[in-house]
Formats: sequence, C-alpha cells, structure tokens
Amino acid sequence: MSETVPLQTSQQQEGQKISISFTEVLVFVLRRWLEHPSLLARTLGGVGLATLADICTPLLAGRLVDDVSRHAAGPNVPRTPDLMHLREDAFLMVSGLIVLGLVGLYGRRASFIGITHLTLAIMRRTVTQAFARVQRFSTDWHANTFAGSTVRRLTRGVWAIDSLDDTLLLMIAPEVLVLGGTTFVLMIRSPLMGLVLAVSVVLFAWLSIALTLRYVAPSARTSNEWDTRMGAAMADSVTCNAVVKAFGAEGREEARLGRVVKGWSGRTARTWIRGTNSGNLQALASLVMRMLLIGMAVMMWWMGHAGPGDVAYVLTMMFLVQGYLRDLGQQVSQVQRSVNEMEELVAIFRREPAIQDHEGAQEAAFTKGEIHFEHVDFQYPGQSRALYNDLDLTIAPGSRVALVGPSGSGKTTLTKLLQRLYDVSGGRIVVDGQDIAHVTQDSLRAHIAIVPQEPILFHRTLAENIAYARPGASLAEVQEAARLANAATFIERLPEGYDTMVGERGVKLSGGERQRVAIARAFLADAPILIFDEATSSLDSESEALVQEAMRRLMQNRTVIVVAHRLSTVMELDRILVFRRGELIEDGTHLELVGQEGGIYRRLFELQSLEG
Repeated sequence: MSETVPLQTSQQQEGQKISISFTEVLVFVLRRWLEHPSLLARTLGGVGLATLADICTPLLAGRLVDDVSRHAAGPNVPRTPDLMHLREDAFLMVSGLIVLGLVGLYGRRASFIGITHLTLAIMRRTVTQAFARVQRFSTDWHANTFAGSTVRRLTRGVWAIDSLDDTLLLMIAPEVLVLGGTTFVLMIRSPLMGLVLAVSVVLFAWLSIALTLRYVAPSARTSNEWDTRMGAAMADSVTCNAVVKAFGAEGREEARLGRVVKGWSGRTARTWIRGTNSGNLQALASLVMRMLLIGMAVMMWWMGHAGPGDVAYVLTMMFLVQGYLRDLGQQVSQVQRSVNEMEELVAIFRREPAIQDHEGAQEAAFTKGEIHFEHVDFQYPGQSRALYNDLDLTIAPGSRVALVGPSGSGKTTLTKLLQRLYDVSGGRIVVDGQDIAHVTQDSLRAHIAIVPQEPILFHRTLAENIAYARPGASLAEVQEAARLANAATFIERLPEGYDTMVGERGVKLSGGERQRVAIARAFLADAPILIFDEATSSLDSESEALVQEAMRRLMQNRTVIVVAHRLSTVMELDRILVFRRGELIEDGTHLELVGQEGGIYRRLFELQSLEG
C-alpha cells in the first residue's frame, strides 16, 4: 500500500468531481485486455482469420467473373485447352469461395467464444475491484453519496465494458483491417482508385469521429448524469418508504421522481436525435464515396482500361466496404456511448481513498487497551478552525470512560479518530504502544467493538448479523452471545429463530431488539476496546433496562468509551470527560464533577434532572 495521503488533500479529492477523458477510458479497457493475454489473442486471432477471408473474397469473385466472361461463347464451343483451363479455374474459384466462407465462419465463432470469456473475466474482476474501492472510501464520501447512484454507476459501467469489448474487438477491429486490406489490394490493381478509396475512408472516419465526439458525446454525457440522478431519486424514496407512508407522501414522491424523469427523458431524446442525425450524415458520405468509385470503375471499363473482372471486383469490394463503413459510423457512436457510460466507473478507480495504510503497516496487537492521544491536532476539511488543538489524553486499560458535552464538542470525533476513520493533522494516537497510523486499518478496527446509537443490520439472518463480528463463529457461540446480550429470548420466539431475515437495515426489528443484536455482535467480537455511542437514547424503559444490563456484562475486562447525552447512563462509570468545542474542560468521576461549582457537567446534570 502507498503512504497515507494527507488528510486535507485526499478528502478534498474525495469531494471533487473527477473529469475523465475519452482516451483515459480506452486506456482503462486496454489495460484490462492485457491482463488476459491468452483470451485476447484467441479473440483477435479469430477476428483476423475472418477478416482475411472477407478481403480475399472479392479477389476470387472478380477472377471468377473474368473466367465466365471469357467463356461467353457458350457450351457449344469446342473444348480447346484454353477453355478447359478456364473451366478448371472457375471451379477452383468457386471452391475457394466456399473455403473462404467456412474459414470466415470458423474465425467468427472463435472470436465470439474468445470474447465471451474475455469480457466476463474483465467484468468479474472490474466489479470486484470497484466494489472494494467504494468500500474503502471515507465515511464522509458515503454520507454525501446516494447508495442508489453508486450502484447505478457500477452496474452501468460494468455492462458498458461488455458493449465496448464487442464494438472494438468484433466490429471496429475487423472494419479497420478490411478497409486497410481492400485499399491496399485496390491500390495495387489501380493506384488512382486505391488513392481515392484511401482518401475517402480517412475522410469518412474523420467525419464519424468528429460527429460522435463533438456532437453526440456532450449530450450523451448529460443524459448519463440524469440517469444516475434518476436512480438516486428512486433509491432515496424507496429507502425512506417508512417516512413516506408516515406522512402520506406517496403522491409527492411520485411527483418529485416525475420531475427527474422528465429531465432525463428530454436529455435522452436529444442524445438519440443527435445520434440519428449523425448516422444520416455518415450514410450520405458513404453513398457519395460508393458512387464515386463505382463510376470510376465503369469509366475505366468503357475506356478499355479495365475488364469485367475488374469491375466485378470493384463492385464486390464496394458492397463489402459499404457495409463496413455503414457499421463503422454506428460503431463509433456505440463506442462513445459506452465510454460515456464508463466515465463514472473509471472515476471511481481514479479516486483514491482518503485513508490508506502506510507502506509496511503492521498488524495491530492490542491486549490491554491502553489509549494515548498525544498532542493531537485535528481539523475537518473545509472548516475554518481546528476542532482539537494539542489534545493530550490517556485512557487507562480496563477503565470505563464517558465523553460528555454539547453537540459539536468533539465527542464522536474522538471515537472516529481512534478508529482511524480520519487521520490526525498533528500528534499521534497510540494504543498499547502502537501508533494506529502504522497498523493496518482492518486489524485496528478488529480490536474495537462498536455499539452505535442507531444499529445498522444487513438484510440477512439474525445469526449472520450477530456473527458478522466473527464470521467463523459456530451457532452455539452466536446463541451464547445473544443470551449475554438479552437477545436470545425474543429471537427464540420468532418462527424461524436465528434464521429470521431482519429486512433492509433491520426494519423488521424494534429499536431495542436491533440494539441487543448489535450488543450480541460486540460480545462475539470480544475486542479489548469497546465504544458505546449513546446506545440507549431512543429506547423505551423496558428495552433500556435490558440493554443496560447487557452493556454492564459487555463492559467487563475491557477499555470502554461511552459517548453520552443522557447523563444517567454514565454515573457509574470510572471517569467522565467533558468537552466543549474540542477542548477537554473537565475530567473526573460523577461525584467529583457534580461537586464543582459552576462546572459544565454539573449544569448539564441539573438541567436533565429538572427535565426528568
């Protein structure tokens, strides 16, 4: 892994929209082709064989016409040696055309099978790598990005690889080979006509590319942006369906989506119309070139400079070239469309995660859970002032510490820095003698168990959700963790027990049930450091009692950090740290801090006592 990117630079990069060029997308795809050289060779070999057969076909057809025209006197002419030779040559040309047809068929089949395996290998690898990168983007990036739009970018980009591979390898590659080969052969037979064909092909290719890049591509890019926006709007409403129902706002959400769909529809229509206009202009240019070359061939025949076979060759070659040129214009448009659809996927690969492991990072090996914040400075990107200035704090191993203070005082930030969701601007954080910036993120977070205020569960079984902290745990271990978390009782009442699917984000469970599942997960993690982020703030009294009992069990023999707003939950803890605007103002036990005249903790405690 590379060195950790400085906080401000990397996180500013995560927040910026990355511009991706046409060339960069093609280079991205080329690199992935080269990762599978045998499959690429198989595909291109088949394409080359089929293309060679196409190039040779007009030559044999022209010679066959020559043979037939020379034998125009009919079957009653005496069989002279010359006529016998013509018949044998004609049969040879017919046989050659049959062989070329079979060779072309075999080549195309080989190329289709090759590209099937090549494209699937690339798609499989790309989607896996893209998902891995997205997983490692910062919490800020995920908080500011719609999940639905992210999935849309990935799936649309991955399927665009399929389209781009087919277009470039099975269509444009043979088109270029055929146009180059026929131009070369024609130039040998007639330099003037070969030169005209070469100039015409170059002009046609230039026109096709210019129309696509300058005329069609800008509108296609805008259409894709609105497609992403449409996916995000749908995902946002579906995810928050409970809120929509609570306010009877189905019609409002449909109207909101309708406005987005209308914007997408208008921009997509403009893209399609521009594509049609581009295709019409390309077809007109192809017609002019075809008529010019055929006219030249007929003129040369009329003047006696070309025979029937030459005219037949030009006609056959032009029909072949016409098809390829017509397709070339369409395929250039398809390439640009696929490139547009891949831009957001390539941008994900261009974007570097804000937090990366240092080169040579070691595995964390925490046993006691002793935490030191050594002269830590920290400032959120985009904010004018630092949150922490020279924060110096030691948390003893096995102690239970509460973080208290107004919103925005730095309580949750401290836990995020401990998990290295952000990098400090100055100073360092040390756990059991190891600087957390120099251990791998995975191993660091494996030593920290978290019970958040709003537990998020996967749409999987209860057993899978509890075992997420330790995937190899047995069912007996999962059940024991659930018992310690006071979750076993409600789980065993369910018809499917531990095999019950909990719904997206755990919506099938109550808040208290979700919280106990999260505590069971923390029990199974068995980490030396434990973080509670106001784990009982939104629970009813009965659920709160069950959760607090489970919390007390979980706190034993661990270093515990509790982020608290309700001070009744921290009175029994060993130590209370009071923050204000990132500064540690007070430090002591509940009794010590309540006894301080004019203290912040005492004032907060009195206010909550009055509210109670």
